[in-house]
Amino acid sequence: MDAVVKVFCIHTEPNFSMPWQRKRQYSSSSSGFVISGRRVLTNAHSVEHYTQVKVKKRGSDTKYLATVLSIGTECDIGVSPVEFGELPALQDAVTVAGYPIGGDTISVTSRVVSRIEILSCIQGSTELLGLKIDAAINFGNTGGPAFNDKGHCVGITFQSLRQDEAENIGYVIPTPVIQHFIQDYEKNGAYTGFPILGIEWQKMENPDLRKAMGMKPEQKGVRIRRVDAAAPESGVLKSSDIVLSFDGVDIANDGTRFVFTTVSVPYLRSEYGDNYEYEAPMNLLDKLFHATPQSPDEQLVVVSQVLVSDINIRYEDIVNAQVFALNGKPVTNIRRLAEMVENCDDEFLKLDLEYEQTVVLRTKTAKATTPDILATHCIPSAMSADLKALRPWT
Repeated sequence: MDAVVKVFCIHTEPNFSMPWQRKRQYSSSSSGFVISGRRVLTNAHSVEHYTQVKVKKRGSDTKYLATVLSIGTECDIGVSPVEFGELPALQDAVTVAGYPIGGDTISVTSRVVSRIEILSCIQGSTELLGLKIDAAINFGNTGGPAFNDKGHCVGITFQSLRQDEAENIGYVIPTPVIQHFIQDYEKNGAYTGFPILGIEWQKMENPDLRKAMGMKPEQKGVRIRRVDAAAPESGVLKSSDIVLSFDGVDIANDGTRFVFTTVSVPYLRSEYGDNYEYEAPMNLLDKLFHATPQSPDEQLVVVSQVLVSDINIRYEDIVNAQVFALNGKPVTNIRRLAEMVENCDDEFLKLDLEYEQTVVLRTKTAKATTPDILATHCIPSAMSADLKALRPWT
């Protein structure tokens, strides 16, 4: 606990609209702890846009042990650094230490790890491994260490859910992320960030999609949607490849009925509110208002949502995605899509969506379950009256 310190920072944020100016300075306090190399580790947001950082340890009253004018410099704080431990398991006990709500005395709270998952990190606009614990992280506590029962540091507290979202839930940056940061800094003299795999991928939990992609029943993995042309892997991987494992670790595959509609101003207003011009996806707005139609009856067709059904799985996160083709044939309007679906006698219905997404449904099963799905969701008809009136294909 002697290695836990209180961090005081004076921040002066830049004005991104007028980059020659800066905003009014403000102060904050948070927690941190001493690591090897006579350095103090804390969260990035605790010292962002700093002009001055001061560090004080427990029992030192108002005496600052270090004044840091350059992040990364050594601090002669005179305490032993913490030792890092392994990534904890679920239900392992952790002890969180720090200075919550600006207090001058250290606070120690014991809790357990309730979840290990990938979390969104606002500071770096990225997603990294994180721990969820059943203890709230109060203002000022962020940046403090989380210890295991052996006294080894297993993470850094960094955020909590708002009280209107959940109670007694906090998050911890685990040791694998911390060690990567430290090793990166020691190797390069600065933090260069985490590498990004230059691909976009799609989950393969849907059995029809797996079969259509040629996967064996025992195989699991993810489908590559598209590859960054500038990435090194572009010479090896391509769209619709299936990644079965990564770095020697097998990848898991991580029901539904689709609702198709045409994009219009009333639809966008219904989906995104009166400020749809700012809230709706830019690609939909651009295509609706600025794209030049290639025929008088051309429409922008999207999957607006996916209705749950037991026969399908893992397509439910697709929302407002444009439909380009069905079984390789272009979808030019909603009527054309309805016609192709009803007349399809292929084994699968394969939809090509924007951003290289692919949806596969077994044709007979999808059509057979339509009445039950309509009844479950209180939908009177599978299509609108105007499409019924104009369908000469049945």
